[in-house]
Amino acid sequence: MSPLFPIPLFCCRIFYSGLLLALFVSSALADAPALLLAKVYSDQTDLNNYWVSEKLDGVRAYWDGQQLISRQGNRFAAPAWFTAGFPDEPLDGELWMGRGTFDVLSGTVRQQTPDDDQWRKVHYMVFDMPIPDLTFDERLARLTQLIAAQGLPHLQLVEQYKVTDRATLMQDLERVVAQGGEGLMLHRGASLYRAARSDDLLKLKTYEDAEAVVIAHLPGKGKYEGMMGSLLVEMPNRRRFKIGTGFSDAQRADPPPIGSTITYKYFGKTNSELPRFASFLRVRDEL
Repeated sequence: MSPLFPIPLFCCRIFYSGLLLALFVSSALADAPALLLAKVYSDQTDLNNYWVSEKLDGVRAYWDGQQLISRQGNRFAAPAWFTAGFPDEPLDGELWMGRGTFDVLSGTVRQQTPDDDQWRKVHYMVFDMPIPDLTFDERLARLTQLIAAQGLPHLQLVEQYKVTDRATLMQDLERVVAQGGEGLMLHRGASLYRAARSDDLLKLKTYEDAEAVVIAHLPGKGKYEGMMGSLLVEMPNRRRFKIGTGFSDAQRADPPPIGSTITYKYFGKTNSELPRFASFLRVRDEL
């Protein structure tokens, strides 16, 4: 007997995807690594105290001395050869394939059976060591020696450099973005590694981004009839708004599951403190 109201195919995919996501997340939270998180750069920042590096559009990965672990605590199923020769000391970095390759990278590192050919295109870009009693200046010096001693082409240290004025910093930002990069990171040299969001680590981009939880899929109209038209999402402060741009046709046919966390970009806020011109970027980097 046919249902009175046909259920679109993408709704069925959403149910099963959401169920699998919930199983993964519930098992991940207990073992999630304690990582340093970034705040947003402001003009009041004293640049003399900071190292600058490119903000890589990759997948955050913590090396605990034995395995690579995601931000949510799931193990990456990297090939044995990839991590062979990695140091016994903990590392903080990102799995990366290059600028503009996030979707391919994301699909590669999430496979439970690794695709050897694809992993040969991946680099582990290290930017810190989760050692609590050393300053970043000291950790960077130690990392420079450690990574060089390993001699692995896919294990690399993210370049860190100094700038002394805002004009130079903004020129570097424009250059990186023009080349397809995402932005810059600033790391306070005298800071200790603390698992919190603080001014010790800052991000600088041409737009702001944030995360929200998917509450509902709103149906599309016109050429998007039968697909998702927009997402209803909820911010950490429980306020809700819609995101209707930034999606590919494939994502509209198989949208992020209800309950999943997405990253979106925006350009300032409205008078009512909602994100202005919000656009979908990606599902948060969960396995």
